[in-house]
Amino acid sequence: MYQPHLLDPHRAEPQPIQPRNGRSFRLAELYELLDCRTVDVVRLTDELILIIDDEGKFRNPAYLNLLATYLWYQYQPAARGVDSIVGRVILCHDKQFR
Repeated sequence: MYQPHLLDPHRAEPQPIQPRNGRSFRLAELYELLDCRTVDVVRLTDELILIIDDEGKFRNPAYLNLLATYLWYQYQPAARGVDSIVGRVILCHDKQFR
């Protein structure tokens, strides 16, 4: 299974993380990790996803997540120049979010 990572806009390196149950993240756990109340999924590939704060752009300040935005643009070129990703993000396999 894929090693999930927390992508924090305030850190240079992704941080390896694990679901508490060892298999998949639960909503309450995601809310804690992302410091948010709602999440959204951005699909990168058939298997890889980004889990983002759905209301992240309404925060003040809202910090651009360069790494998450770069990954999104690389896997989904149609997103380039259209939007960006802000705040903390979890990169994981889609089976790790149930």
